[in-house]
Amino acid sequence: MCRSSHRIVDPVRSETHCAECGLVFEDSAILASPPPPLETGGSDGSGRGIGPFVRPGGTKRFLGSTLSLTRDGQGKRLDWHRRYEFQHLKRVMLRQTSRTVDGPLDRTPARTEIQTVGESMGLPSVVIAEAEGVYREAKVRGLFRGRSLPASVGACLYAACRRFSIPRTLGEVAQAVGAKRSEVGRTFKVVQRGSGLAIPSVGSKAFLTRYAQELALSPRVRSTVETMLDQARDDPELSGLSPHGLVAALIYLAAEQNGEHRSRAQVARVSSVTEVTLRSTSRLVERIWGRKSVDLQPE
Repeated sequence: MCRSSHRIVDPVRSETHCAECGLVFEDSAILASPPPPLETGGSDGSGRGIGPFVRPGGTKRFLGSTLSLTRDGQGKRLDWHRRYEFQHLKRVMLRQTSRTVDGPLDRTPARTEIQTVGESMGLPSVVIAEAEGVYREAKVRGLFRGRSLPASVGACLYAACRRFSIPRTLGEVAQAVGAKRSEVGRTFKVVQRGSGLAIPSVGSKAFLTRYAQELALSPRVRSTVETMLDQARDDPELSGLSPHGLVAALIYLAAEQNGEHRSRAQVARVSSVTEVTLRSTSRLVERIWGRKSVDLQPE
């Protein structure tokens, strides 16, 4: 095919191939070939079972091949007729691998919205895939009937974050999808009750790790806040507070006592709470425990 007359005999593989393009002219099987695979009822001969595993809900199931239109596998440039051949092969592969439909999510713009919002929030791919699974389950059960698409997408993303203990607040998700926080919250309650999926709450320590990294706090302050969180968990008067709001208030108090000053505006911006909420929560903690009982030194 490349008009080369230089052939190489490989005694290890027992084959003769071209030295330029690698085309095999003669080969002899060293071992007996395996028996042909048995056809199953789920196979339609379209080649959809070939290639690497693709998570459920993917719009395209690629075969794992990368077809370049300019160079071959050895890095050599292709001439015009070989480029045309690879263009044709790439079109055929894309046409054959894009026919898989995995459920109601493929027929809605929800997947594109979930992918876009998830990437903008910096969520891992496994969390985005989980959000698609939650959306598919809720869509089959008819939980989104009468709900807007941003609220539905936000509820699924928030549910996926809670299933993987990703510290994301409901307000952050609502702002990312462009919907009201109350609307996303109501939709999430419907999904939580009707989907049948276990959606645990995110622990306060997950928010502590995130906020401490963004505020560049020392390990001493982190250890202090962890001790204060253990004390707050046993206090009935602090049980009804928002987890990220309580963590923000404890971070502010611990940073002040350990000499790592962080302004209320900085802590409020990182924790996505208002300065008024941060001030009131801090004063509530100081009033309940008292300044002497708030021991900010780690054990």
